[in-house]
Amino acid sequence: MTVTDFGLTFDHFGLAVSNVAGARNVLEGMGYECGEEVYDPLQEVLLVWCEHATMPAVEIVAPTDKPGPLDNIVVENSGSIYHLCYRAANIGESVAAIKAAGIRVLPVVPPKPAVLFGGKSVGFYQVKGFGLIEIVEEA
Repeated sequence: MTVTDFGLTFDHFGLAVSNVAGARNVLEGMGYECGEEVYDPLQEVLLVWCEHATMPAVEIVAPTDKPGPLDNIVVENSGSIYHLCYRAANIGESVAAIKAAGIRVLPVVPPKPAVLFGGKSVGFYQVKGFGLIEIVEEA
């Protein structure tokens, strides 16, 4: 993968679902290998990482029984790609580069440690004309 002018490389699709088992079955049927379900208390979501030898990775994301960021998303449409994830050496520098290009970027969830990514900082941003992106900081 190559780094863009914004210092980003594509990492995975984020799939919002209300039922982890159903999404896992479909992905495994397509040849994905899915890991164990992980609870992230800072994001208040359940996560399953799925990889494939020739297709992009998919992160299954489901709500818990507590209020969280997916509540409205899964009510409207359980089973939708709701974010694209990118990796960056520095989240702040990548966001600044996007803004410098004249693109409106609004923070949705400020960077915080993510269980699924070994405690690396992860932030979510709404990019005008594009949608929701997640950025994992590699530094």
